[in-house]
Amino acid sequence: MNLNNLCSKIKKNKKRLGRGIGSGKGKTSGRGHKGQKSRSGYNLNKSFEGGQSPLHRRLPKFGFKSKKKKFFKEIRLRDLEKTDSHHININVLKSAKIIGKKIKYVKIINQGNIISSKKIIKLNCTKSVKVIIKKLGGIIEE
Repeated sequence: MNLNNLCSKIKKNKKRLGRGIGSGKGKTSGRGHKGQKSRSGYNLNKSFEGGQSPLHRRLPKFGFKSKKKKFFKEIRLRDLEKTDSHHININVLKSAKIIGKKIKYVKIINQGNIISSKKIIKLNCTKSVKVIIKKLGGIIEE
């Protein structure tokens, strides 16, 4: 047992405000003299800067959330093999359950590979996907 391990089991009482000069927190009870902060019922939000335009209003707005993003989906090249159809368009991808019903825009990205040639109708593709499909004898209609 050391002195730094000793702790008092006595709970220290909270400082009682406004109980005379001798208490150390008499008269103004630690609130200072006058002003809004000294009054009862004082409550200001954290961003209030005394009438100065607050920081969150001085700084410019930023960011943008595209509404198009809700209806956009990237699919992989290997996902095209899941369909039996030679012609690939949005309706074929929806019926094969590769994309959801609400999707309106699709882009094919180069991940995986395909064996058979496909005809892609009105779908966006990356440059590398276009090269692969044309190498296999496929067609891309935009």
